[in-house]
Amino acid sequence: MTKSELIMRLAEANPHLYQRDVERIVSAIFDEISDALASGDRVELRGFGAFSVKKRDARVGRNPRTGDSVPVQEKFVPFFKTGKQLRDRINDG
Repeated sequence: MTKSELIMRLAEANPHLYQRDVERIVSAIFDEISDALASGDRVELRGFGAFSVKKRDARVGRNPRTGDSVPVQEKFVPFFKTGKQLRDRINDG
């Protein structure tokens, strides 16, 4: 599902809201999650899952084309861990 499909489904499920308002709400939620992760915070949505940031240490990688060693700097990557209710819903069909 894409962001636009999510907005469309939410607008259809809530006919009392304008689609532009639903779009603003969805964008605001995503922006808040992004801002929290950028500042190093953890975002937990009970029953759905938790977003966090993990640190990857610097290492020596290999260029697959030439086989040369390449230094890879440390970096931070987003991480998502599913909640129990979401896992159960997916596995129980």
